[in-house]
Amino acid sequence: MVEYLPLELPENPKLTHNIAHFARALRKAGIAVGPGAVLDAVRAVQAAGFTEKRDFYWVLHACFISKPEQRRVFSQVFRLYWRDPRFMEHMMAMMLPAIRGVQEDRPAQAAEKRAAEALLGDADRDMPDPTDSPEEEVQIEIDAALTMSSEERLRSLDFEQMSTAEMAEAKRMLARLKLPVKPIKSRRSMAAHYGRLMDWRATMRRAMRQGGEIRSLAHQKPRERYPNLVVICDISGSMSQYSRMVLHFLHAVANEKGAGWAKVHGFTFGTRLTNITRHLAQRDVDAALAAAGAEAQDWEGGTRIGACLHDFNRDWSRRVMGQGAVVLLITDGLDRDAPDDLAREMQRLHLSCKRLIWLNPLLRWEGFAPKARGIAAMLPHVDAFRAGHSIASLEELAMAISTTRDSGEKDRLMRMIGA
Repeated sequence: MVEYLPLELPENPKLTHNIAHFARALRKAGIAVGPGAVLDAVRAVQAAGFTEKRDFYWVLHACFISKPEQRRVFSQVFRLYWRDPRFMEHMMAMMLPAIRGVQEDRPAQAAEKRAAEALLGDADRDMPDPTDSPEEEVQIEIDAALTMSSEERLRSLDFEQMSTAEMAEAKRMLARLKLPVKPIKSRRSMAAHYGRLMDWRATMRRAMRQGGEIRSLAHQKPRERYPNLVVICDISGSMSQYSRMVLHFLHAVANEKGAGWAKVHGFTFGTRLTNITRHLAQRDVDAALAAAGAEAQDWEGGTRIGACLHDFNRDWSRRVMGQGAVVLLITDGLDRDAPDDLAREMQRLHLSCKRLIWLNPLLRWEGFAPKARGIAAMLPHVDAFRAGHSIASLEELAMAISTTRDSGEKDRLMRMIGA
């Protein structure tokens, strides 16, 4: 339920201007609001009156909201914009998590940070710079042709080393990433005008309609279909920061129309396996990850890779791994269980899918070696072993998926363990 706070109107209100600025904040928060909707909102408020806050909320809601997933964002922007007594303190606390005091009263709700960024995004631009002086300044031109842009630097930056602002920008970049996949040729065929295969059954049916005379030949070609993408993500304490960014990327892939995947399945594991596929179907990324976090009760806990893979192979493998599925396994491989059991479950997982790609953030270190027992047990049963610590490493996934010969760092590390 939406909690309504008292609306204290100023003595000389400018309601039309406030509604226009409110619509601008909704646009910055990701809700498409055009000028026509603003005019409709002004007329609707004029017709409905401005006496009851509940009526005012639902009048604006009816004019600005057209999709169910936009309701949460609208509710947060409305609460922060229309005279919440502590809205500025809450927004500053969400934008600057290092400040203690305000944000400890309650945890930020889903879409609340997006609302704060929408209302405070241009605050710094509107404030005058105290260092500006009216005196004439000397302009120095610097050739920055060989310097790295901020976006290029952010692509190669480790997720664990990002600041709050860099993390927000990285999430926006991840939302634009795509992970296309090539279709798979099926054993079934379909009719085609210029197919290489002859369709004798269709040819004879056509001839029977023409008195038994074959006037033309029917052709066919192999039918194409798309595989499933299955992501199994480690959310233990050593992987928490990386897993959050990977889940942002997974949400973007799951909601990208026309990317080619038949269906995207998501699983998290720490000490137990959790299916979060239905939560990723929500269009709002904040609400989706909040629901996934509530479903998975083992965030930032211990790790039992072998036991969780056993649960997946037993309960979910036959449901989601059919027809050439591609599996992304995101974990650091640091497991204390018996390596023989882990190797057996990895082998079973490898045999159930078309390609098994392992993303390990530990691979970012130049001196990385498969010395841990869990890593040495898992490595022989994957098709590709790649880093997963930055945006650039996630972008390289497209090459690993489309190229069947790509093995990443697997061959080099296999030589190190003498296999």
